Amino acid sequence: MSLTSCHVHFSPHSDKVIHLSSPLLKSLKFAGKKTVQLKLGKETIRATVRPIRKAGHHLYLSAGIRQSMRVPKRGQVSLMQVEEGELQFGPLIGILTDAGDKSNPNSPFAGRTGYIRQLLKTGESKAYLFAFTPRDINWQYNLVNGYFLNSSGGWYRQQVPLPDVVYNRLPSRKAEHSSTIMNLREKFIKNKIPFFNWSFFNKSDVYKMLDEDVEALQHLPESVNNPKPEKIKEMLEKHQFIYFKPTAGSLGIGIYRLTYHPTRGYFARYRRNGGNVLLRFTTFNSLMRMLQARHGSTLSQYVCQQGVRLIEIDGCPIDFRFHMHKDGNNEWVPVGIGAKKAGKGSVTTHIKNGGQLLTPEQALKATFGSRSDEVLEKAKEVSIKLCEAIERNFPHTLGELGLDIGIDKDGEIWMFEANAKPGRSIFGHPALKSQGRDSYSHIIDYCLYLTRFKGRE
Repeated sequence: MSLTSCHVHFSPHSDKVIHLSSPLLKSLKFAGKKTVQLKLGKETIRATVRPIRKAGHHLYLSAGIRQSMRVPKRGQVSLMQVEEGELQFGPLIGILTDAGDKSNPNSPFAGRTGYIRQLLKTGESKAYLFAFTPRDINWQYNLVNGYFLNSSGGWYRQQVPLPDVVYNRLPSRKAEHSSTIMNLREKFIKNKIPFFNWSFFNKSDVYKMLDEDVEALQHLPESVNNPKPEKIKEMLEKHQFIYFKPTAGSLGIGIYRLTYHPTRGYFARYRRNGGNVLLRFTTFNSLMRMLQARHGSTLSQYVCQQGVRLIEIDGCPIDFRFHMHKDGNNEWVPVGIGAKKAGKGSVTTHIKNGGQLLTPEQALKATFGSRSDEVLEKAKEVSIKLCEAIERNFPHTLGELGLDIGIDKDGEIWMFEANAKPGRSIFGHPALKSQGRDSYSHIIDYCLYLTRFKGRE
């Protein structure tokens, strides 16, 4: 298998002919070849090969081929010689998402449009990238009506073959559990099209996955899914404080910090109507009555997690978001790291709840001084091991994870949550913007790896 970069042009010929520049012919060892099997995504066509005298690596596709294969545009892509007489170009990378306001053609994916636009721009010199929604797939003809970017950054629609790889950025947990989306994922796998990331995680999913993974367990706080009141009481007395949170929650919504003090009773701290609430209860039963009154039967969808004494600045706990990616060599890399300082009296460190975003260096320097670099390196190593553990125990392809990491006052590393579709709020910090750009590049590189267009034999 050989791989080379080339520039694709269009020619007006109606017959199914490709013209290859002399240096490209030589690089592919195609001298003397009369025909070739040409592939784009899941579309294959037999084409006549003709040489053309031109410096550099250039591929000219006739109008006949362009129309038959639905080649989206000119530009720089890769050519892969899969086997003798077969040439694949692209790759064709699809970003699966959901549509926004159809009346605004400049923003077809609502609040996700800017993210998807930047992703397509990042990969435009390496592949054909497009975005699409579940409704854009025609399974009868194996075609997708994709959204592409033109040279001025505007959107246009074009039908293309099924892609070589799909990066899943569907934004809705509810949609992912629908029969439509479950069937869609299975169809991509049936067509041997790599599909990542499979779905959102529930908090309980991760704990179950890692329940018997010795390497991961040492970094996981004790966690119990759907705990009975007796178990909640037992964990409070054992750990002094715990977090009680919805398994499918996000952004800190619905989370309680429950505390037990032998002489003062029980305390519940949570967020309500944009403010922080702190309640005291003289008995455990009165605490449980409050929780049951607020949540009723949905308490069965909560998880109880051991509290950890995190490092603090100004009496406010600090935790970290490690934005992890697979790279072009199929290795996990901590691409972006943000430190989050909780707001005064807040249960969580979420920025929307009054938290403050810091660089990891700022946070660790203030708490560990000269040991800060050592602690950060240890946290990076642990984050990679945790991703590898999740991947070992998860049946589908992963390429991106957001780990919520805590560091206690002894420098020990803890993982509270793992997110299969992490948000990107940490990249809003001015010092982390370059890490945000690296994040886009890693997504593209991992797509290239999965399609065999990079680093894979």
